[in-house]
Amino acid sequence: MKKSLLLLLLVLTGFKQMNAQAYDIRINMKGLKDTMVYLVKYTWDQQYVVDTCKKIKNEQVVFKGNKALEQGVYILVSQASSVYFEFFVTDAQKFSITGEASEPTAKLKVKGSKDNELFFGYLAYVAAKNKEFGEVMAQTAGKSRADSTSFVQGKIKDFMASAKQYDADFMIKTKGSFVYDFMNLKTEKEPASIPKASNGRPDSLYSYYYYKNHYFEGVDFKDERIVRTPLFDDRVKNYFERVIVNHPDTVIREIDLMLAKCTPNSMVYNQLIGYFTYKYEQSKIIGFDKVFVHLADQYILPGKAKGVYTEETTSKIKERVDIMRNLLLDAKVADLYMIDTAMGGVVRKMGFDTASSSKSVTDLYYKNMDKLSPMYKTLYSLKSKYTVLIFWAADCGHCQTEVPKLHENLKTIQGSIDFKVFAVQTKDELYQSWKKFIIEKKLSDFIHVFDPVHINNLKERFDIYSTPVIYILDKDKKIKAKRLGAEQVVDFLKYLETVDKQPK
Repeated sequence: MKKSLLLLLLVLTGFKQMNAQAYDIRINMKGLKDTMVYLVKYTWDQQYVVDTCKKIKNEQVVFKGNKALEQGVYILVSQASSVYFEFFVTDAQKFSITGEASEPTAKLKVKGSKDNELFFGYLAYVAAKNKEFGEVMAQTAGKSRADSTSFVQGKIKDFMASAKQYDADFMIKTKGSFVYDFMNLKTEKEPASIPKASNGRPDSLYSYYYYKNHYFEGVDFKDERIVRTPLFDDRVKNYFERVIVNHPDTVIREIDLMLAKCTPNSMVYNQLIGYFTYKYEQSKIIGFDKVFVHLADQYILPGKAKGVYTEETTSKIKERVDIMRNLLLDAKVADLYMIDTAMGGVVRKMGFDTASSSKSVTDLYYKNMDKLSPMYKTLYSLKSKYTVLIFWAADCGHCQTEVPKLHENLKTIQGSIDFKVFAVQTKDELYQSWKKFIIEKKLSDFIHVFDPVHINNLKERFDIYSTPVIYILDKDKKIKAKRLGAEQVVDFLKYLETVDKQPK
């Protein structure tokens, strides 16, 4: 008897646990024409279908499952991908919603979900205000343009004041709920008063710093539900693209501060690391690869991003970072031991042009080392204030356009800025066509070199995965710019000269 009672208790407990994990969402939409709709969730800047109601009966939609839904904001989406409305799924996962398809956000009612009750009240207010404003526009009929403008502006002012007060009251009313957290993500924080600057006008610096310092006020980075909203990703992106100073060191500091607010390996933490890593590894802005290297060194390579990347991906990131680390702005580049066009034929006759393996190249190198040493033209042997270092290939269509363009552009500053061009041909097998191209295009102002001996490992040391690649180096061979277009080089050299002439 005791065993039977114990078994019954275990069964009932298991049933209660299974029931607690289930979700059951029923939506009655008057006038609903769809025969199938989707339950869609937000995750960062993506949307995913999590359930489908394939058989809608009597305008009722049912989403049901035996495993709890991840908490956050969800969307009811039609077959034609039109959004009906958003709603919350939090602790309460069994509730019903009623509404009308013709006015999907104006007449929503809910049973069994306090969060949605609060949120739908807000949506009803917004819908009513929009309708009211539409009626205001109709009241301008028959008025002059000036009177209409004055009338509408007055109404807008009243609407804005009313909406601002409603929002403030709503935030007080919802404090402590996920609805509050959601609304807080879209609420811009403004100072109650702005002091005057020395010129008597409102202090814009005070406004900026207040806005920046309160931008994420009230945002709980330890609550993974914020990732499953349509607002969090936009808020983060806007902060890094428009609010803070767009400088690598500033970005690094802000990322570290933000990640410190997260629980390590949580969904928010992992999502942010993944976003920042991709964004700054792909950045086309000069110098921002420093952010990517920092993320790798600080989080990914030490094993603090195991929830984001597999070991295989982490290994690839390490390979990438090991290359990029030596090519950050102000890094001193490795020297290059190259052969110029005049001596290229001599070196090729040593057998380097027909060597078929790395061993045969190595053997040839040691055999001819004494002859080769005097032939080398090195990058560090160039004595000039700036060096334009360009890697290109004679069979590259883009190079065939860019290299002559660069040659012509640089003529405009010859004599006014001290520079030299070290032009590296990346494909030694194109020796003949390379020489022919140089002669035909009259590229006589460049120092033309290549690496028939294969001792420089250009691809990895200078990150050459496509051509042309242009670096600008200072007198100490430190990188001042990289991956410029031919049309940018002259302007950048002028910029460096301007900076150099300014008081230190």
